[in-house]
Amino acid sequence: MQIPSPPASPSNKVQGKVDQNTIRRRGVGLIASDPERVTRGYLLVAPLTSNCVYLIDTNGDVAHKWTLPYRTGRHARILPNGNLAINSIDPNGPRPFFFFWKYGGGIMSELSHDGSIVRQHRDPYAHHDAYHYGDGRILYTRMEQLSEADSAAVQGGVPGTEADDGRVWADVAREVDADGRVTWEWKVNDHLDKHRFAVQPHYPREHWPLINSIYPLKDGNILMSMRSISAVIIVHRATGEVIWHLDSTVVAQQHNATELPNGNILLFDNGAFRYRESFQFSRVIEVDRQTKEIVWQWRDQAPERFYSPFMGSAQRLESSGHTLVCESAFGRVFEIDEAGEVCWEWINPFFQRYSERPLLDVFGSESNAMFRAYKYMPEEIPWLR
Repeated sequence: MQIPSPPASPSNKVQGKVDQNTIRRRGVGLIASDPERVTRGYLLVAPLTSNCVYLIDTNGDVAHKWTLPYRTGRHARILPNGNLAINSIDPNGPRPFFFFWKYGGGIMSELSHDGSIVRQHRDPYAHHDAYHYGDGRILYTRMEQLSEADSAAVQGGVPGTEADDGRVWADVAREVDADGRVTWEWKVNDHLDKHRFAVQPHYPREHWPLINSIYPLKDGNILMSMRSISAVIIVHRATGEVIWHLDSTVVAQQHNATELPNGNILLFDNGAFRYRESFQFSRVIEVDRQTKEIVWQWRDQAPERFYSPFMGSAQRLESSGHTLVCESAFGRVFEIDEAGEVCWEWINPFFQRYSERPLLDVFGSESNAMFRAYKYMPEEIPWLR
């Protein structure tokens, strides 16, 4: 039997000092594209360590850029009126525990294409997600400090990992109108059973249950993803009752739960400490809301090659039926077609270190991470033509 020869070594090897950033060394920018299959439009990204937001065309080039006065910290969206909604880090906001430096928010803005502020809402304890309706209303997540008794009643988590004062911070979902007046509020401390929704054993107790996405459903109720308890729930808007619950036997520290036109739930399932699995991998899943069954999923052919331990997003592109996926921790965005084949891939080339000293001391390397990514049809951004 003849043993095949190994492939010839590439002739374009880079000689000299080696870039110590692993992601950048492997290649950034447009990695792959099938022009006949990729969905036309523009990718919107907001690198976490930067104060810039970019629109990227299908060739991987920057089509537009916003420069903000604050670190983006979270994600951006294009609203129905063509304006930019961006959730930013308040540099002067409170930091009740270390990780609030990383995932806190505080400034929710709507900007015109030239960067002018159309409206803005501030909440020092806002974090992770803020859904801008486009008419000035915002549905977002914030947190409040629990009493000593309520903190002690929170179940699970790593013992002794409460905030510095020994208390737990718990989430609040809030909606405000265009004038910033609170029109709806829901507190986990009032509505979540502390035994049924316990913090997972490996997770800190400082923040319960860590809502990382919030989304208004067509029926008026509210969809929430909760990381530290690996749960996705639907809250009845009028009563505050939890009327639907997807638990940790299905999802693992998931993010970005949204509703599809058919009523199913699409989400990025991160996979950290996945139920009955011996190794960790990420996947994108579509769940039937009635049966709670997974009716569609995507994961890499070699599952261990696709994994974001935190953050992440998935967007079903209505014009093509394709799915846009953001492997957030590594700044990777790719589009898969209905057959599950990758037809476009781009790696965020914008690397930067955190500007805040506490984060820089712990996360000192340059990062290209992004909380989420979205794609928009050209007609959704009329001012770009």
